[in-house]
Amino acid sequence: MPMGPSSLSLRFTIFLSLSFAASSSSPFFFKLPSPSPSPSPSIPGATPSDLLSLLGPPSQSSSVNPSVAGELKSCFKFLVPFTPIYTRRSPDFKFLSSRRSLLKSQRDEENELIWWPPEPVLELARLAVDSGGDPGSIHRALDPTVLPVPDVEGSKENKCELTRTPYGRRFISQELNSYLEYLFKLIIERGPAVGLKVSLNRYDLFHGHLFIATDTGRLGILFHAREYPAYDKEVFPFNMGYCQKGSNVTYDDSMNLRNILWLAPLPSNCTQDWMAPGVLLVLDAYPGGIIYRDLIPEYVNFARTIYEDDLGNVVADLNYLNIGDSQPDYQIFIC
Repeated sequence: MPMGPSSLSLRFTIFLSLSFAASSSSPFFFKLPSPSPSPSPSIPGATPSDLLSLLGPPSQSSSVNPSVAGELKSCFKFLVPFTPIYTRRSPDFKFLSSRRSLLKSQRDEENELIWWPPEPVLELARLAVDSGGDPGSIHRALDPTVLPVPDVEGSKENKCELTRTPYGRRFISQELNSYLEYLFKLIIERGPAVGLKVSLNRYDLFHGHLFIATDTGRLGILFHAREYPAYDKEVFPFNMGYCQKGSNVTYDDSMNLRNILWLAPLPSNCTQDWMAPGVLLVLDAYPGGIIYRDLIPEYVNFARTIYEDDLGNVVADLNYLNIGDSQPDYQIFIC
């Protein structure tokens, strides 16, 4: 989540407001021995690794406790159908291009671009695995040109700094930058089908966090929508600083769907095969669900935030910002 010296991040604002809740704990209960059959062992808590494993090949998904797996799957809202997982050889990009030209609809083509993205995206995904999960391997794919972050929808006037740093960069490959834009736009387009109605603006969806999964090296992006809900003394009595000022984002049940996850196709770490296609889904963190219970820190459960550093090594923040004046002009800034 972006942080700046003039704005309070959602993480720390909610922490300060809700820290009194962090010390609560559940009592222990003791039971005398009984001749009746022993009760089933309690279901273990879900972990970020469990979540990622269920979106991987069978060798990973089969390792998750079945009860945990069932509960987690009930919280998955796929923006692109979750295709059968299979091993395939290194993609033939001429074949993929030909296949896309034969697809029946634009929707089919959009799905295919998630399952098997353009070549530069696949190369970056393999680089993440081959490097042993080194964020530096991704940093080296960035253009060294420094791009100052300009005013974003009046943010400067409100003393709001949306990005982690006052400058950003882009990938050397323009196709990679275009693919990032495509992901933001597809989330906006497909979100309403699963109950997520978001907008591309500085209060709602404008950023994601690029990470490399700890155990597998899989490349992913955790997007956060509904970033700055409007202050409301009844339903959202939290002052989040300069960047919240002027927000028209209503705090409601849509906050449950603010975490959106993209995973790149997963390459094998010992062959040129691909073990799983790409994934794009919304993670439903409704109160009482396993994601809310096990994957969201108690001090920030009011904001329903899953943190990127729980999923793996954070590489960078990906910001898609409207820097236009009279006309919208969305640009990528990697910070």
